Amino acid sequence: MAKATKPPTKKERTLEDDITGWCDQYFLKTKTVVERFGDVAVTYAVFMRRPVIFAPRLMVAWLEDVARTRGFEITIDLNYDEGQWAGAGEPLAYISGPLSKLVDLETLYLQKLGAACVAANNAFTMCVELPEVSFLAMDARHCAGAEMAEMMAYAAAVGSDAAKRQVGAKGFVGNASNATAHYFGQAGGLGTMPHALIGYAGSTLKAAEMFAETFPGEALTVLVDFYGQEITDALTVCRRFPEMASKGELSFRLDTHGGRFVEGLGPQESYAVLERFAPVAVRRYRSDRELRMLTGTGVSAAAIFHFREQMDAAGFDRVKIVASSGFDVVKCRVMADVAAPIDVVGTGSFLPQNWTETFATADIVAYGGKPSVKVGREFLLKRT
Repeated sequence: MAKATKPPTKKERTLEDDITGWCDQYFLKTKTVVERFGDVAVTYAVFMRRPVIFAPRLMVAWLEDVARTRGFEITIDLNYDEGQWAGAGEPLAYISGPLSKLVDLETLYLQKLGAACVAANNAFTMCVELPEVSFLAMDARHCAGAEMAEMMAYAAAVGSDAAKRQVGAKGFVGNASNATAHYFGQAGGLGTMPHALIGYAGSTLKAAEMFAETFPGEALTVLVDFYGQEITDALTVCRRFPEMASKGELSFRLDTHGGRFVEGLGPQESYAVLERFAPVAVRRYRSDRELRMLTGTGVSAAAIFHFREQMDAAGFDRVKIVASSGFDVVKCRVMADVAAPIDVVGTGSFLPQNWTETFATADIVAYGGKPSVKVGREFLLKRT
């Protein structure tokens, strides 16, 4: 048995080290066989088994980088534009070049495509459901490392841009981290305070005052669930910063967890709120999960209506509501159905929830210019 060797450090690794280290072993063995018995020009077809919004940029950039490094000609024919809808099983792209140079790349370029396309589709759907709402991408904390975080930010931007073109949605206006802010046309990440700052300050008001003193002139978004007094603390901050409130420069983020109701609500009160603002809502819900989104604990539709009602009654009708906590495609659809008064959604829930749906697949469809594909995949052949 061969003795294990210490892998190179991150600084020492080259592109070839990454390919060799992360691709499937049978591709490496195939590469060796082809180099021994003679190369051939091939064409790969790439597809997915579910409808997606096409998000190929990271895959294409990586393949072009590999081709430059290895010194070979690669042809990448994209069958869809970035941000365009593609159906299940449709060939998304054809990748052509020498088999010896392409065969060990499949694992890595598929990793850069599938999840991005599904996340883009989710982001697109969320933006279409709530076209008048601005979205903030808060996905980085849920990602498995920096590479995934970049992929998901890119995907959100692609889905958002598609929704802007299709229905004039406001879409994603930014994200939470500096490294990927450029995908949203921003110089840096957006956001003001986490729960940690409020705990440090000792009160919601004190945290707002600290922030305003440290970053004068900036619009302020204040978390109001830390002490379980969403209404009381929000009104206290409004009265401390009345000018910001009147100018629409003050926002409150509702992030109440699912273990309790927003201040002033319970089951019966939640139903009563919906009867006032969306009386048909509880008569047409389709699942227990949707009912919880309407009247349950956490950031429900009832909680958002209740918060808006209390702010307006106190004369602070220009303060904005930032809603977070589990805003995936379904929750956005429920909020849209009842026209919940949300100004901004902070979410990372466009990340794929069913990871098997993200699996992209590639099959060779031509060898030496002659069409050939495994039985059952004839639909991938280029149409003449």
